[in-house]
Amino acid sequence: MKNLRPVPKPEINTARCTGCGWCVPTCNLHLLSLENLGWKKFSVLSDIDACTGCKKCAVRCPFDAITMRELQG
Repeated sequence: MKNLRPVPKPEINTARCTGCGWCVPTCNLHLLSLENLGWKKFSVLSDIDACTGCKKCAVRCPFDAITMRELQG
């Protein structure tokens, strides 16, 4: 049976993200990485469907650039 309850997924605010990388090692599934966009680095979630919604990345971000959003699916 499919889980009908929405799982919160991280949403990264690139305006707040400094590219510090503190969130990257908190993801046990290795779904977060830093990527260049022009001259600046940002945190990027590579596979939103694989994310379990553990919130470790959002808690670890010192700049509040990651918020958890419930996605209907």
